[in-house]
Amino acid sequence: MSDDVQPTVAEVRAAVEALKAALDRHLDAIENRAGDDDPSVYTAFEALASAAESYDELLYDAYDEVTPFEVPAGDGAPEYAGPEDPEAISVLIRRDYTVVEPERLLAQARRAAEGDAEAGESVNAAVAAVFGEYEPDEIAQRHKEFGLEEGDSTLWVCAVEPAEPGEWLDAPFEQADPQLALCRFDMSLVFEDELGALDQE
Repeated sequence: MSDDVQPTVAEVRAAVEALKAALDRHLDAIENRAGDDDPSVYTAFEALASAAESYDELLYDAYDEVTPFEVPAGDGAPEYAGPEDPEAISVLIRRDYTVVEPERLLAQARRAAEGDAEAGESVNAAVAAVFGEYEPDEIAQRHKEFGLEEGDSTLWVCAVEPAEPGEWLDAPFEQADPQLALCRFDMSLVFEDELGALDQE
């Protein structure tokens, strides 16, 4: 766990109460929606996504525990145009980080490389050492310990044709087609901004 200031019990409790309220608002918007494209449902959905993410982060920072919540993409995703029963799937993940504490990243790299001085000489070398030692999911959960700040992230599960070993390694991302995404999960600080605006209202 990071040695940064940890959330208080009251902050975690406030986050879970905000999540409960967002769940109620989301259900209320659905029960009272005016047509299939009622913007109040979308707004409530985005607020719920933000509340779930905020609670998840505070819970992890305070107790090293996580929730099972996944946040699906909004209605702006293109309509699926792939096969009904795909023979294979591809999982595409993008997570953005800002390097906010380079010295912490360099120190983690030196530890990961067992004292290799070159691993701690530059951010480029440190990133290679850290991502070579730790799983991406572990880095995502412990990003503050590595001097990183989370940005937006997205996960796509896409229908693909079965591939032979090594077939697509030369250009692994050129076939990322939104219309082949069976499902998509987005996380963004935009959701938190929208939740704050709702709270002010």
